[in-house]
Amino acid sequence: MDILAIHSATKKIEADDFNLENSRFINGCMSNSHLENMMMAGTTIINVNASNMKIANANLSDLEIEGAQLGGAYIHNIGMPPKDHPMHVPGSTMRPVRFEDCELHGSQFNHCNLSNARIKNCDLSNVELTSCNIKGMTINGFAVEDLLNAIDNRK
Repeated sequence: MDILAIHSATKKIEADDFNLENSRFINGCMSNSHLENMMMAGTTIINVNASNMKIANANLSDLEIEGAQLGGAYIHNIGMPPKDHPMHVPGSTMRPVRFEDCELHGSQFNHCNLSNARIKNCDLSNVELTSCNIKGMTINGFAVEDLLNAIDNRK
């Protein structure tokens, strides 16, 4: 494989139908670049400013995001492809996602399926649930429906 070396230069690269497998990019600028139909499995990206970056129609299985600032991020339409999508596989389900040591105060979860989720050792102060299905939901082993029914029966 030929090696193309670019050092201390400003260049614009236009490439189609190429293979840059095992390449390294260090101390560079790729602002406003466009990557489309790219195989990036196993890629490591460290100490990167990706503000205003958009990732669409991507397989991010086993993605790990660590030490990232996500303020203002908009994460939506996450899960397996819907029935009308060409990549839809009937009966397929997405593996669970894990959030750990995250600062999400003030965040919003709208129209999200959190069924069978486990929330452990989290600060839920001032959390508001509105128009949510709480069937089977428990807090410290107590069924929330039973607690709400007990409150209603006291009235």
